[in-house]
Amino acid sequence: MAFLRIRGARLAFEDVGAGDPVLFIHGHPFNRSMWKEQVSFFANRYRLILPDLRGYGESEGEGTRNMLDEMALDLAHLLDELRIDRVVLCGLSMGGQIALDFYRMFPGRVRALVIADSDAKGETAESRQKRLLSADFMERVGMRQYTDEHIHEFIASASLRNETVYRHLYDMMTGTRVSAAVAAHRGRAERRDHLDALGSIAVPTLLVVGSEDLFTPESVMEVMRKRIPGARLVCIPGAGHLPNMETPAAFNEALDAFLTNIKTTGR
Repeated sequence: MAFLRIRGARLAFEDVGAGDPVLFIHGHPFNRSMWKEQVSFFANRYRLILPDLRGYGESEGEGTRNMLDEMALDLAHLLDELRIDRVVLCGLSMGGQIALDFYRMFPGRVRALVIADSDAKGETAESRQKRLLSADFMERVGMRQYTDEHIHEFIASASLRNETVYRHLYDMMTGTRVSAAVAAHRGRAERRDHLDALGSIAVPTLLVVGSEDLFTPESVMEVMRKRIPGARLVCIPGAGHLPNMETPAAFNEALDAFLTNIKTTGR
């Protein structure tokens, strides 16, 4: 693990392996450890960059509202510090939305996109209000009660019975600072709608979704597949919102095939 001061905040990250760079962007309310199964699988062939986003994990940078495009800008500056020009972006949930913001601002720096269990739509008036109320709830009761009441929504029923997966997820969620979770949630309430821009994505794109995802079901990801030229959608059976943790072998297989194809075609 290392730290760099990025745009006024001390960000924690891992830089492991060697080869073509892949930047993994975690979701909410998680941290970079959610990608540990991908690190063990891919670090011998790729250079993996795994940051804790602003305010999350061991990173600083909490505010009253952390916008997603600001987090994307943090990542661009982190890549500058690491002297990485172009990168494969792999983001899950909120991380996928940050990846879309990154591509909007820096399309020339993205070699390919991997978006898992995410949604390109902006908030409706109703969903915006719901997200703000959720942020207020987290602030009022803390992350432990929030986790106890909502953890079952994040993973499939079989994963809830998997002690390793459940404990890792529980520790990540309860270990997230409530101020950071609230700030990011309030930022997400103002997130940009990317639907109309999906047709202009001009890099190889892999979409992944768990078959039991309650937040972003396959139908949501199918909308993205239809709009992004040449995008491929992989639905992973038996997984919920976190297939990279719940069914890592299937997730890694899909990602491995995608990355290998990029190497083969030279894109």
